[in-house]
Amino acid sequence: MGEFRFSWELRGAGCVTYRIDDGVSEHETLIGYCTDALADLLYAMTGLYGDSSGERFSFDREPMETRWLLRRRGADVAIDIFEFPDGGTSWGSPDETGGTLLWSSTQPRGVLCHAVKEAAEGVLREHGEDGYLEKWMRHPFPVAALQDLRRLHRRGDDCRYEECRSDSGGW
Repeated sequence: MGEFRFSWELRGAGCVTYRIDDGVSEHETLIGYCTDALADLLYAMTGLYGDSSGERFSFDREPMETRWLLRRRGADVAIDIFEFPDGGTSWGSPDETGGTLLWSSTQPRGVLCHAVKEAAEGVLREHGEDGYLEKWMRHPFPVAALQDLRRLHRRGDDCRYEECRSDSGGW
């Protein structure tokens, strides 16, 4: 199995493309600014450090919905990404009913959360808080969510990267 990668790239006004790749398969989706997408992603990652057995969140793709299901399995997280044809009517539906599985993988929690943390820090470095708000338009950069994920990841995972093992790393 190859190295896990995740990217989050702002594109124009109110659009972002994320890409997730586990070395076996990859998935890429363009989403819009109707929801606070990056904050939802970051808070789902922080939820993996609590008592929750999993997390669930969605990205609005007008009219479609892309729904992520994260299920903890010991030190690993099963990631399932579904697409629903109509986000307005699918939210109450069971997670696998009516949706099409777009991508699935199981990764160590630390690997998944590190990749998401790195992607968010990259967005902040590239655009800054003001630039992010200018491009994303409806929602400010989720600084608190990123700080929470960074703290929980540093404390809860045996991360191999030096910036996670010291207080000096990051942005």
